[in-house]
Amino acid sequence: MSTADRLTDGLYGLGWSTVKKLPEPVAARLGRTVADAAWKRRGKGVQRLEANYARVVPDATPERLAELSRAGMRSYLRYWMESFRLPAWSPERVRTGFDPKGAHHLADGLAAGKGVILALPHLANWDLAGAWVTTSLGIPFTTVAERLKPETLYDRFVAYREGLGMEVLPHSGASAFGTLARRLRDGGLVCLVADRDLSASGVEVDFFGERARMPAGPALLAQQTGAQLLPVTLWYDDSPVMQGRVHPPVEVPQAGTRTEKTAVMTQALADAFATGIAEHPEDWHMLQRLWLADLDPAKGPA
Repeated sequence: MSTADRLTDGLYGLGWSTVKKLPEPVAARLGRTVADAAWKRRGKGVQRLEANYARVVPDATPERLAELSRAGMRSYLRYWMESFRLPAWSPERVRTGFDPKGAHHLADGLAAGKGVILALPHLANWDLAGAWVTTSLGIPFTTVAERLKPETLYDRFVAYREGLGMEVLPHSGASAFGTLARRLRDGGLVCLVADRDLSASGVEVDFFGERARMPAGPALLAQQTGAQLLPVTLWYDDSPVMQGRVHPPVEVPQAGTRTEKTAVMTQALADAFATGIAEHPEDWHMLQRLWLADLDPAKGPA
């Protein structure tokens, strides 16, 4: 393992071992302090976050974009402070830490017995939403995790999420897809973060007026298994309670090829994500390139 990898792994280990022991107000202040320091340095992540917000809020002035990126970094660090502390939260704290609207869509889908796929963008704290599902509803679910470098850091994330009651699969293509399909056919629940896909199998969608690529997996799983596909959006307000919305199901089109159906369904997901992101842009933690024009300048507008 390289020195940089050891440092990265050590810092995350320190977060999980130390931050969870801090009183909640102290952890919140620490998160804001770290966020503000990172924002003032204006590194590549902050600059990319601001550039992404410029697409979400196209009429924003430079001053407004700066305000958004500062709020965005604070939201991002709130996610990390909560994630470091989640393993130490009591079941009651988890149950009262999230207030989702439209949760009846999830209950109805599970009651139908054909499985449910929850698809989320990188909004607020998706780990807390998952912990709420396993704790408040008592429902286990399966998800996938990107293999991080170093491998020890990936192992930390898997152990952390498994400790919250999730089954975590490595993001390894067909193998993960087959396991997810089996869980759904058994009437289970699958949760996937689905607003960014750089693979060759991604589906092009219109996203805030430009082309982006999102994963085909949620739509393909719904078609193959008959499971219900539900978009979910999350946001923070000024309280300690995260807010959320389970949107109505994305239906499988009656006509068209599998590719055509997948395109329609993935666009419907993108539209639901865009609604939540437009309402709460500062809670969208997208510090990476997303739009095709940023990934390949040749695909940008003339």
